[in-house]
Amino acid sequence: MHLAKRSQIHRNHFNPKFLFPLPHMVTRVILVRHGESSFNVERRVQGFLDESTLTDQGQAMAHQVGEALSEISFDAVYSSTLRRAKDTAEIVLTHLKTAPKVPLQPVDSLKEINLMLWEGMLFGDVEKIYPNEYEQWKNYPHKLSMMIPQENGETAEYFPVVELFDRAQQFWQEFLPNHGNQTVLLVAHSGINRALIGTAIGLNASGYQAVQQSNCGISVLNFAGGWGDLVQVESLNQTAHLGEPLPNPKQGYHTRLLLVRHGETEWNRQKRFQGQIDVPLNDNGRSQSNQAAEFLKAIPIDHAITSPMLRPKETAEVILQHHPDVALDFEDNLKEISHGLWEGKLESEIEQEFPGELQRWQQTPEVVQMPAGENLQQVWDRATTAWDEIVQAAVNQPKPGTTLVVAHDAVNKAILCYVLGLEPNRFWSFKQGNGAVSVIDYAAADQPPVMMAMNITAHLDGGVLDKTAAGAL
Repeated sequence: MHLAKRSQIHRNHFNPKFLFPLPHMVTRVILVRHGESSFNVERRVQGFLDESTLTDQGQAMAHQVGEALSEISFDAVYSSTLRRAKDTAEIVLTHLKTAPKVPLQPVDSLKEINLMLWEGMLFGDVEKIYPNEYEQWKNYPHKLSMMIPQENGETAEYFPVVELFDRAQQFWQEFLPNHGNQTVLLVAHSGINRALIGTAIGLNASGYQAVQQSNCGISVLNFAGGWGDLVQVESLNQTAHLGEPLPNPKQGYHTRLLLVRHGETEWNRQKRFQGQIDVPLNDNGRSQSNQAAEFLKAIPIDHAITSPMLRPKETAEVILQHHPDVALDFEDNLKEISHGLWEGKLESEIEQEFPGELQRWQQTPEVVQMPAGENLQQVWDRATTAWDEIVQAAVNQPKPGTTLVVAHDAVNKAILCYVLGLEPNRFWSFKQGNGAVSVIDYAAADQPPVMMAMNITAHLDGGVLDKTAAGAL
């Protein structure tokens, strides 16, 4: 991979102070999967094979992505060298205001997963001919291996998903030093995109199936420096720009949970620590709740649960105005983290009273005990216990459906980490905007879920970037 360096670093795209707990030089990466291809329609394995082309629908989707990204100024644009991704990127570039200035750079390291023995086959035939390997692919992707013939007549064992994750990590290690404080567009494929997201936040190859990448879905990652520094997933797999408010479920995943953060409060706006002080929504928060309600109006909701605190309770009630037959249940374990003696205070006041503790919370949240409050493990334990109970009840319903869960920033972040099998030290990996919607699908309570989308905020301002108040956490 050869990633071009740029001598000029642009510092006017966004302020990293509002993206991370501490100010950093930030690289923002907008990650897009290619549009619908002929092999997607036929349900064929694509991989490295370069015979698949964009359908008319796939080209239209690429134009929709271009429109959605048209107001963003990019410092660089990369794509896979495979034509379904490269063609998508070229269409997107025609809509970007920076298109005349930023050339497309195709690189081999963004190619799709190499499934050499399966490529060109129908997925149904793969399942019949390679039943054990297909089972590994679906449920134990890190164990998937293929015996590849060698020139000397022998065979070698090859692990496609493990190799893909190694390639994704190498990409980041080479890419990040060249793009500090820049905004970059990457257009690639489902598998490599999942590996890029996974390696960025600490997932290994076993988590390959844990996040979804829809055709022309948009994800946003913010890197606070180089490889090994904090990475925040601002959003995952947005599809609203395609006319699909929420991604379609994967085959076999019948139970859907919508995780929503409450609307804005005045203390969010002031960046004052709230915790378990029962601050109500402000006018903007009520507006955000109504926008979330309109966004979810056409989505069938079967059950609803909220933290009993005022701000999520009111948000849930506004959303359910369009679902009058759905009762709202309350769960105490979904209450926000207790910040103890920090509650009601600004960051500057906390630093003055508790020198160094705020920085520890922002860098190593898993080791901080809030004075007269909770630590992250306590919040984690109660939030994930509540989540497991909610999932169990949802999956065991006679008729699978959708459950709405409305809670808080810290609680939602803990749940999102837990859903992906991450530990509390990854707490800052996910952004949760006021009024944002995340989508998690389950096939069964004892099977790993799929994060279909995370932190959707397009209904709040119409854009792909989260512009909600960061708040104080």
